[in-house]
This record gives sequence, C-alpha cells and structure tokens, in this order.
Amino acid sequence: MKTILVTGASSGIGKATSIKFVKAGWNIICWGRRFEKMEAWKSKLPLTDQKRVFLQSVDVMSANQVTEAIQLIPENFKVIDLLVNNSGLALGKSPIHEGLIKDWEQMIDTNLKGLLYVTKAISSEMVNRKSGQIINIGSIAGKETYPDGNVYNATKFGVDALTRAMRQDLSQHGIKVSQVSPGMVETEFSEIRFHGDKKKAEQVYKDMSPLKADDIADFIHYIANTPLHVNVADALILPTQQASATIITRNSNN
Repeated sequence: MKTILVTGASSGIGKATSIKFVKAGWNIICWGRRFEKMEAWKSKLPLTDQKRVFLQSVDVMSANQVTEAIQLIPENFKVIDLLVNNSGLALGKSPIHEGLIKDWEQMIDTNLKGLLYVTKAISSEMVNRKSGQIINIGSIAGKETYPDGNVYNATKFGVDALTRAMRQDLSQHGIKVSQVSPGMVETEFSEIRFHGDKKKAEQVYKDMSPLKADDIADFIHYIANTPLHVNVADALILPTQQASATIITRNSNN
C-alpha cells in the first residue's frame, strides 16, 4: 500500500486530494494548521478509510515543526511514496508601494520556505530508497505576472523555478518531480487573499465557472498513476472561461 503526504490538507485542494487518494486505497498523512477542519472531513469517511488517514497539526513555516512531525509519523506510514506540496496562500492585492510587509513575509515563508523545509526532509529518504514522487502545487501566477500580484507572483515563480531545479537534482535518483499550476479554483483562496472579505472574494468568481478543488485532485491522482517511465513535468490547468491570468470571459448565465 502506497503512502502520500499532503500539506495544507484542512481545506481546498489539499482536502480534496487527501479524500481522493484515501478512496483510491492509499495511506494518507495530512498536514495542516487547522486540525479541527481535518478532523471534520475525516470523520465523514467510512471507518475503514479513517484508519488509513493520519492527521498532524503542522505549520510548514516552522522548520522545527516539520522535523518534529516527521519523527511522530507511525511506522506503517513512514515510507512516503508521494509528497504533495500544497500549502500556499495569497495575501493582499495591491501595488508594490502599498503592500503589507507582514503579508509578504507570510507568503514567502509559506509558499517558498515551507515547501523547502518539507521537501528537504521527505526527499532525503526518497533519495536513499531511489524512488518517490513530488508534486508541487504552483499557479498561473507563477507563469505570468499581473497588476497588484507582485510578491505572490514572485513566490509562485519561485515554486516554478524550484520544481525545475528539484527535478534536475532528483531525477538521477529515480524521483519524479512535477508541478500542477491551476488557474481560478473556487476554494477559500480569494477569501484569505482579501483578509476575510467575502464580498470581494465572491466578485472573483462572478459570472463564470471556476475550477473545483476536485478537478485538481483528479489530475494529481492521474499524475501519481502514470507508468514509471512517464513524468508529467508541468501542467497548467484553467477553467474554460479563463484564457490567461487576466483574461476571463464572464457570462451572466453562469
């Protein structure tokens, strides 16, 4: 039985991915800051599936928490076949001269440093075994910049660069490294970005049909099940009505 570790598993893409893989028969290690939210969705699973889900309260911004959490993983979950680096967020949307430094630091600490802390810890064992797979969740914001995106763009461009560099470092050890870069996905993303302003968040998806978290989870599952000689290195996934980071066709009939 294979084991997957998913960061940011309390909601959105992380939650959907965790549920997708446990239903497919995998053991799941779920990391998230909001432990009660992970417990809530886990409790709705059949009891046989619940036994294959191990929850840990982890803030990936803390290298110490990452190290301690790995040491507490039960023996039957220890061999991690797939790491999904999903933890990430956008905070604020403003021109560079008006940005909040605390928002910048949290995005950098989560989207980049958090990914690095987790990857270093998990990839070391994969290198020893000469097998494993890492899927980083990027963004269309890591493919093209847009007004007022600045620091979030920079972190996701960083994820794109790190994914390429990780693949160059790890492919010689038999480890697949992939990136999935979604466009607009209807999750808590926009509400968090606008610091809890639900009205602003609702405007993001107005008059269009965004992707769902399950759409991305389905694709992650596909990547994880490609033959050994196949690696989906990079995938940009957009809703049909989104042509680029800034071009969205809105239709009031949606």
